[in-house]
Amino acid sequence: MDNALLLLSFFCFNLGLSWSLNTGSNQAVNSGGTPDPDKLEYHMGPVLASPLKLYIIWYGNWNQTHQDTIRDFLSSFSSPAPRPSVAEWWSTVRLYTDQTGSNVTDSITLSGEFFDTKLSHGPRLNRMLMQAIIKNAVTSQPKPLLLDPRNGYYLVLTSADVMVDEFCRAVCAYHYFTFPATVGVIVPYAWVGYSGTQCPGMCAYPFASPMGMSPPPSGEGGSTVMRPPNGDVGVDGMISVIAHELAESATDPLVNAWYAGNNPIAPGEIGDLCLGVYGSGGGGAYVGQVSKDAAGNDYNLNGIKGRKFMVQWVWDLVKKRCFGPNAKE
Repeated sequence: MDNALLLLSFFCFNLGLSWSLNTGSNQAVNSGGTPDPDKLEYHMGPVLASPLKLYIIWYGNWNQTHQDTIRDFLSSFSSPAPRPSVAEWWSTVRLYTDQTGSNVTDSITLSGEFFDTKLSHGPRLNRMLMQAIIKNAVTSQPKPLLLDPRNGYYLVLTSADVMVDEFCRAVCAYHYFTFPATVGVIVPYAWVGYSGTQCPGMCAYPFASPMGMSPPPSGEGGSTVMRPPNGDVGVDGMISVIAHELAESATDPLVNAWYAGNNPIAPGEIGDLCLGVYGSGGGGAYVGQVSKDAAGNDYNLNGIKGRKFMVQWVWDLVKKRCFGPNAKE
């Protein structure tokens, strides 16, 4: 799964393990920590092959515009849009199968939301509390979030006014699965934090400069900070992290399916292999060739309602390289 270690060097995300069995995503730079793609192997575990129903838990006080942007992104996975589209990006994730030959699902729907504006577990969270937040959402009355052990995927999204242990210091996000003792069933979930005010230079790459470093290169090869396609550094950076976590959950939900390396406690998953790559030629200190909209904002994917997004590539199992639908070759 994905936990990214922050700022070990320069422009290459690295998702590494920062706590016991979990891994997570980080938008910061790292050279030398990216897993070896030649070691990507299947370890006989399941992939998320059944239709996926997404349930969002909005923890904290969220801006309506930010919520709408994230909703539109999540609704773009199984919806048609102009090329290159979010749905086409997901088709690379769909190449992965389990031992029965079943591919990762192509059906992803936003199926429910829960608004935890009263901060049921306080303004300061740790990893164990994420599962308690899910438990609260599925048991709260009078309108609990559906607990869906067959198709459910739970996204805990924390707002700018919530502090999460290790956020900005060691991780930007992570994915894992719930414990029956806590939630009642095993379901995949991910936590992603809003970094727009807390640490844009760490978790909103390439829309902000890492602290103490030169600005990241733009899609044109220059050295200007890239412009977020939906106008908010935190949300646009967050969207790429959400995609990263979904891709890795889908291909390695129980940390026993697709990953590189021999250590399931610190797996190198399909997003980890392509950290910092958004277009052709990407790698090192260059995100690759991406597009600009009429306003000069940078993007590499199209979504629904005319939305544009910037999403990191993932490892293509067939092409044996990082790939996205905006590839030039």
